[in-house]
Amino acid sequence: MAGQGDTDLVQKRVLDGPLDVHPSKNAVVLHYRVEAVALSEYGEPMIADSKDCRKIINVTGLIAGVDIEHLARHVVSQCPLIKPSRLPEVQQLLVYLKNRKQTNSGFQDDDALQASSSKIQKQMDDLETPLEKATMSGLDSYLELLYEDIPAKIKGTGLILQLARVPDNLIELITNESQFSALSRVLRDDWKKSIDLSTNIIYIFFCFSTFSDFHPKLAQHKVGSMCMLVLEHEVKRYQSLQEDLVAKRKDCGMDPSAKAEYDKLKKRHGQLMKKQETLLRVTLYLLLNLAENTQVEQKMRNRGLLPHLMTLLDRDSQELLILVVSFLKKLSIFVENKNDMASEGVMKKLVKLIPCENEILMNVTLRLLLNLSFDVGLRLEMVKVGLLPKFVALLNSDKHHKAVLCILYHLSMDEKSRAIFVYTDCIQMVMKLILECPDDGVVEVETLALAINLACNPFIAQTMCKGAGLRLLMRRALKSCDPLLMKVVRNIARHDGPTKKMFLSYISDLGQVMKSCADNEDLLLEAMGIMSSITLPEVDYDKILTELQLLPLLLEKMKDPATRDDLMLEAVMLCATLATDIKCAVKLAEAGISEVLIGILRAKQEDDEIVLQIVFLFHQLVVHESSRHSVTKGSTASEYLLELMNDKNKSISNLCSVTLDLLAESDKELAAKLQFERFQWHNFQWLEMMTGKALLKEEDLDEDYLDPRILHTAADLFDSPELYYNLQYQVENANGRLLQTSNPITSDEHQLLGEYADAMYDVTSTMPAQMGFVAEDDRDEPYGVDMEEQHPVLSMLSNVGGQIAIKGTLWRPPSRTY
Repeated sequence: MAGQGDTDLVQKRVLDGPLDVHPSKNAVVLHYRVEAVALSEYGEPMIADSKDCRKIINVTGLIAGVDIEHLARHVVSQCPLIKPSRLPEVQQLLVYLKNRKQTNSGFQDDDALQASSSKIQKQMDDLETPLEKATMSGLDSYLELLYEDIPAKIKGTGLILQLARVPDNLIELITNESQFSALSRVLRDDWKKSIDLSTNIIYIFFCFSTFSDFHPKLAQHKVGSMCMLVLEHEVKRYQSLQEDLVAKRKDCGMDPSAKAEYDKLKKRHGQLMKKQETLLRVTLYLLLNLAENTQVEQKMRNRGLLPHLMTLLDRDSQELLILVVSFLKKLSIFVENKNDMASEGVMKKLVKLIPCENEILMNVTLRLLLNLSFDVGLRLEMVKVGLLPKFVALLNSDKHHKAVLCILYHLSMDEKSRAIFVYTDCIQMVMKLILECPDDGVVEVETLALAINLACNPFIAQTMCKGAGLRLLMRRALKSCDPLLMKVVRNIARHDGPTKKMFLSYISDLGQVMKSCADNEDLLLEAMGIMSSITLPEVDYDKILTELQLLPLLLEKMKDPATRDDLMLEAVMLCATLATDIKCAVKLAEAGISEVLIGILRAKQEDDEIVLQIVFLFHQLVVHESSRHSVTKGSTASEYLLELMNDKNKSISNLCSVTLDLLAESDKELAAKLQFERFQWHNFQWLEMMTGKALLKEEDLDEDYLDPRILHTAADLFDSPELYYNLQYQVENANGRLLQTSNPITSDEHQLLGEYADAMYDVTSTMPAQMGFVAEDDRDEPYGVDMEEQHPVLSMLSNVGGQIAIKGTLWRPPSRTY
């Protein structure tokens, strides 16, 4: 009766807390608080206490077709702590757990670490641990064992480890400052004395490291720094033992006793390596958890973590390699670490892991290679070590399909690597993935991206078109209206050769796509690109332009300022392709395309690609005499072409020069302007040096010849003798060598230069209109003026031989080339 009365004097109450999902398991975590109140004999509260608790509810049966509502009711019924009113909240958590499980099926990094952790726990259970079961009430006695000898310390740490492996005990353990300090001290002082002791203590710290809230406590006791020391020591110990084994094997020879000693050493080495691998795995896992903080990760890198990881890649333990590769994958995000891996020869070490029997190890290795494949040099190294055929062989693997596709896409970005795909089965497999996809399904973006890159190679494009390849691709592209699939076809159409003729039968279909999908700019862009690539002499472009009624659509897209730049560029390129036909060129010119192009030039003058294609379209229009007049009449196209003739982009300037030459054949006024612009541009530096401003004026030009009085204007500059003091003259020697003289010019010589300029007007006023003093007669034969006989100043300056050539005054335009 007394016990019953005592129970009545204590009241317990459970308060609901938040519901959450477990970070790694398929479980729901319930947080709650238990409050206990002691009542007096009169029923008044005397002492109150509370404790925060947590319950993990494991959830099974999260398969594809599971009834979430029924499963949530089952969870609530099995756990009295969860009130029925929280059923919707449980359903949401179960949906999240189901989706998280499906999402992680492609990249199994968390699964890899979880599997490795399970292996560690299993091996720790196999170690020699105390037979007694640890309890929280005996924690003080376990701590006292840490002050005894090594076997007692191993026993004490083993008992504490049993407690630390239960997550509910971690909060109480972390608040015991003396326990944490004692463990840190023992690890710092005795980690070299016993590998079992080091493993136990680091495993205890690892249990805390799985929760980010405990990381500051670990950092306070410098756990990460001590683990780095353990890692460095064990790596060096392994290398030393391996060297001893190799030396012992060489020395044993045929001596039976030496051979027996070698076998004994090898057996002892194997036992030690088994324990060391467990220690290394738990150490790396702890460091990996602490590396969530990028600042801590940087400190690890500064302590030489990366070389140790690269050394551990040579080990054979697949469980250890999972952690090593996972750590390398995390480090590879930063370019400095990626460069260090490249210098350490990471590809030669990873090539042995592809393929391997352990699916988890192979998956995490592929993810590391995916990170490294963003570097051009490492992509070439992958191809060099022979990884490309191995990647292609994994395309049919469901577990690694997506990761392999991403890596192959990166490899296909390089032209050199793209050519190697010809010698693999990748082309056939990619075509199979595209064509065998259900009609109502969507082809993977990664597959289409890989196909787009591969189609840039002419030989691969021909391979894709073999048999019914192109017909099936076009049928699927036209039916699905997939812009990416159309881009694959567009890249195939770019190549010259037999593949281009295969597109003749699809011109009408492409035209219908352009008309019906005008609002779908992505699809319209690719259709225009395919059409503009069909440049064959047997194509009747006028029929295409007329029957498909493409002209209004093209003009609309070019006139609309809201049109995307890439779509506007394709419209201009398609017009240039159509303008190869003289009838189409006339129709384009009569439709006022010149003013439309000038408007685009004003708005897009900074885009060199658009400017170049517009100039090319002008060139296509002026090639035909029937459309040339329509371009120049009432248009400012020639003025814009004159401005672009001296553009920094050589392709633009050269194309403008050729186009203006064609226009100048039928326009004398334009020919004079063109002549003036070329003279002024060629002599720009000399004119600027003389005047600091533009010297030549447009009115100085005449229709038939260049007025040489411009030299008289230049002679006015000679009024200042100081301008030519110590002036260096370039003198063209008879044998073509360039000599220099720096003799000062006297006043008499200065006067002679001015007189020479006046005299040259009389000599050259009847010459044909050619820049400089070398001209051509009616028979196109060059003749010249012996300037040395015209004025004594040339004789005066010819003391080094040859004739003087002041920059800018003796220039002849190059012959026209097409």
